[in-house]
Parts: sequence; C-alpha cells; structure tokens
Amino acid sequence: MEVIKMRRINYFSMLIFIVILAIGAGLSYVSYYISAHNTGSVWIGIISFIIAAIASSATKVADQWEKAVILRLGNFHSLKGPGLFFIIPVIDAIPYWIDTRVITTTFKTEKTLTKDTVPVDVDAVLFWKVIDPKKAALDVADYQSAISWASQTALRDVIGKTMLSDMLEGREKISKELQKIIDERTEPWGVNVISVEVKDVLIPPALEDAMSMQAQAERERQARVILGDSERQVAEKFGEAAKTYSDNPIALHLRAMNMLYEGLKQNSTIVIVPSSAVETMQLGGLAGITALTMELKKEQAKKEDEFHQ
Repeated sequence: MEVIKMRRINYFSMLIFIVILAIGAGLSYVSYYISAHNTGSVWIGIISFIIAAIASSATKVADQWEKAVILRLGNFHSLKGPGLFFIIPVIDAIPYWIDTRVITTTFKTEKTLTKDTVPVDVDAVLFWKVIDPKKAALDVADYQSAISWASQTALRDVIGKTMLSDMLEGREKISKELQKIIDERTEPWGVNVISVEVKDVLIPPALEDAMSMQAQAERERQARVILGDSERQVAEKFGEAAKTYSDNPIALHLRAMNMLYEGLKQNSTIVIVPSSAVETMQLGGLAGITALTMELKKEQAKKEDEFHQ
C-alpha cells in the first residue's frame, strides 16, 4: 500500500498560475508597444512567469478528510488542512497527505494451525482510522503496510491459541480479542482500531466431511433417544389403561366393540376376528356379527343418502 497519496491536479493553483501569467503577458504586450519595442517587455513576461510559478506552487488545497504534513528543510513544521493553505516553495515540502477517514483493510492467513493442530484459512476485515497524523507520518515508514502485517500476525497468534470448535462457534469473541491486540500494536503509530470482523473460516474438505458425518450421527442418536422415550411414555399409558380395564370388564368390552366398529367402518370389508376375541366381546357367534354388519350397512346407506341430498 502506498503511503504517499497520488495527488490529483490542483485546479485552484493552476487558475492562479494562468491568471498571473495572463496579467504578466498583458503588461508585457502593453510595454512592448508603448515603449517602442523596448526589451523591457521581455523581462516583464519572464518575471510574471516566475511569480505565477511560485504562487501556484505555494497554494495548496486539502480535502475535508485530509491532513497535509509540512516539512521545512527536512524538519517537521506543522499539519495543514482541510481547505486552502500556503507553503514556502523549495523550503517547505509535503511528503504525506494523511487520510483521516475510516479505512477498511482485508487480511487473511492461510494454513494456520489451531490449538488442536487443524489447518485453517481465515479471512477478516479491519476497520481503522488515523487519529494522530503526525505519528502516522513520522513514527512509522509505511503505516498502512505496518497495520496490515500487524493484523496478520495477530490473527495467527489468536488462531494458534484457539480450538477449532471455539473458532467456528465464537467468532465474536475472536474478533474482540483481535481488536484489542491490533489496537495495542498500532496505538504508537497514531492509529485507532474501530473493529475487526472475521468473515470466513475455511477448513480442509476431508475434515468438513467428517464433521458433517459426526453431526448426522448425532442427529440420528437424538432421534433414536426421542423415539425410545416416546415408546416408554406410550407403554406407561398402556399400563395405566390396562389397570383401568382390569377393574372394569364392561369398559374393556365396550372398547373392543368400538375397535371392531371403527375397523369395519373404515374398510367396509370383511374383518377376520379371532374366535377368542368373539367370545370375549360376547358377539353371540355369527348372529351377533351379522347384526353388527347390518347396523354398519344401515349407517353407510344413511350417509350416502345425506351425501346425495
């Protein structure tokens, strides 16, 4: 990254140069004809050109978010900007134009081992701002590159001290820890770290497949546990019902009749019932079953009549 910002054309200084040069050319033209082609008009033109060049080079304009670092004969003199300001040509120099806005820097680490020796690739974003342009310009040669390298080394340190599971689940905690470490390293350079965001954590494909299989096995285990618990609850309810029916044979008889009735009503076909069940329900042999079938047919015919109406 470049510390010395490429400056766009300063149109205001160009305007000053053109205006002064035009005034000098006009004076030179008037002097040339009034003085009967005197050579003094040539000197007027040369002097006006020199004045225009000095005035334009001395006039500077900084944007609202910029600070200009002024060095006078190699020594720090002052910070200028934003807006219009003037320098002494040749004596003063502006080596740095510092951007004081919030800057976004992306950084990443490749094949870095976690605490449990798993190689990961991590992408992160750093939001930072220059709060002391003097320190950023004088105390470090290239503050933007220094911030980028400090961020990468801090990220590697944090990854090496973190388990993979904690890294995948606790990105917010890692981001806060990174912000603290990077801010401590960049504070002497006049830079304030606003926040750090971990964008992505990439793990090897083989490990990703293994983790997927592990998650699937865990889900199957939970499903089996839930199914077993449901069967236990059903068995408990059946046990409670059995106790109720054991003390009340009439209720058991009605329940058996209802089950047979529901089966015949849903299927509307022949239902094979064991003889022991017939005796238990006291259907009276074939006559009882025939009577029950007739009742079902009457009810079915009644429903069909209601449907046609």
